[in-house]
Amino acid sequence: MFNMEIFFYTLGVMFIFAVALWVVSRIKHDVGIVDSFWSLLILAAGLCFLFFTDNVITEKHIIITLLLAAWAIRLSAHITWRNWGQEEDSRYQEIRKNNEPNFEFKSLYIVFLLQAFLALIVALPLMSIYSSDSAISTLDYIALTLWLFGMFFEAVSDMQLARFKASNSNRGKVLNTGLWRYSRHPNYFGEFCIWWAFFLFALASGHWWSIVSPLLVSVLLLKVSGVSLLESTISERRPKYAEYRKTTNAFFPWFPKKFLEL
Repeated sequence: MFNMEIFFYTLGVMFIFAVALWVVSRIKHDVGIVDSFWSLLILAAGLCFLFFTDNVITEKHIIITLLLAAWAIRLSAHITWRNWGQEEDSRYQEIRKNNEPNFEFKSLYIVFLLQAFLALIVALPLMSIYSSDSAISTLDYIALTLWLFGMFFEAVSDMQLARFKASNSNRGKVLNTGLWRYSRHPNYFGEFCIWWAFFLFALASGHWWSIVSPLLVSVLLLKVSGVSLLESTISERRPKYAEYRKTTNAFFPWFPKKFLEL
């Protein structure tokens, strides 16, 4: 169930984390560090929900915590490695330019407090799960299957893209092999599956209200910081992307159109 007291306790912890990250960003002069900590903020919220609940920890709680930690640590490590030694991401440079003067102070609420609050909302299925002592059910097994499928898509597509970008011969080219043959954003599709899986875990505990979490993730991935944002600029950087768009689904994986025409 939704516990207002636990929600506000966790909100306070998230506020502290956000301020701490903001201080680090001021030292580094780079607000982009929030990307590396996004998944860890959700992990922190989930652990707070577990810590503040009065319920006995069950086998299901342990499994969910391990899944959450595996997702959060892998994603944080990947983004940190990808951005290591790079200048501040162009998205944040644009936000910085549009919010001067005093962006260093404005970034506390424009970037860090906002991200912490969004992470808290995304983590809501975990409150639902940890507040219940329901036994593992068939729906939990369906959720686990979807989670594993999503994790496979996200981790493998990230690895394939990293390997592609590491080769100088691929500069200006478009990755259209592996999982990227079937979706232009398979890593985002994997993330989508993972959070709908966490909702199914919550639904198996009898709590439908946490659907706000996967709905928020879906909007962010499709309309805000994911597909929509990348698609608006990538054609300028990769001329062949226009042809790729004609043959490959943007989000949900499917066979390329050229393949179907053979």
